[in-house]
Amino acid sequence: MLTQQLTQPIYHVISSHGFGEIREDEASLAKAFFAMQNFSAGSVICPFSAAAILKEPTYLTVQIGEDEHIHLRPEYLQYINHSCEPNVLFNTDTMQLECLKDIEAGDELCFFYPATEWDMAQPFECLCGTASCIKQVQGAKYLSKGILPNYKLTAFIQSMLNK
Repeated sequence: MLTQQLTQPIYHVISSHGFGEIREDEASLAKAFFAMQNFSAGSVICPFSAAAILKEPTYLTVQIGEDEHIHLRPEYLQYINHSCEPNVLFNTDTMQLECLKDIEAGDELCFFYPATEWDMAQPFECLCGTASCIKQVQGAKYLSKGILPNYKLTAFIQSMLNK
């Protein structure tokens, strides 16, 4: 019988930032942000702010209002990728990166893009492979009301759902 072996990506470190580091997958060249210490669910990982505020979304912005999209500061936070089973949230009310579940040193930090994005500039097919995968990531606007209660959402996204 032939068995399929799954290989883990081989990463090299691009830069370190105290509590985390940016790593690049040597095969795909995809970059991701990894924890360098443990965090407990409910804790604040770090504050963030707006390096710039735009009227339209880009693939690098986080939405804070209907016509307000921010570039993150510190800039290295832009390497926190999407997952349908996130471990962090960009809380745009408190401007803090929050830990949603326990994270161990070496874990990739991931957030659920529709938790902050109403209508994304560049939708994409999700390949996270989790049991809860939504398949197409394009913003909260496009998800059924049955999916969104499973996630912690920003106050802005919650307000859009309540309209």
